[in-house]
Amino acid sequence: DGADTTAGGEELEITGVGYKAEPKPYGLLFSLGYSHTIEFKAPKGITLKATQPTQVLVEGADKEVVGQVAAEIRSLRKPEPYKGKGIKYVGEKVRRKAGKAGGK
Repeated sequence: DGADTTAGGEELEITGVGYKAEPKPYGLLFSLGYSHTIEFKAPKGITLKATQPTQVLVEGADKEVVGQVAAEIRSLRKPEPYKGKGIKYVGEKVRRKAGKAGGK
């Protein structure tokens, strides 16, 4: 019937000093600690919103495409186990590891 306009939605969280996403007309501009910024263009039928610089919302009618886009964004900088920096899904648990001094 088409009553549910937001069929799929994925929320991602960016953790790390200076890591952020900026909304642009084509999609999002990511600063993820690399020497360059990353332009992420939204595919057709997908809305990318940066509700805050550290929160990204992927919305669209096709749930599969929404999940795929969310996975692509996450793969730009996966959460690492030592400081937990990177892009993760909201509610995703990142397994943390002790550093070099952890064994002492």
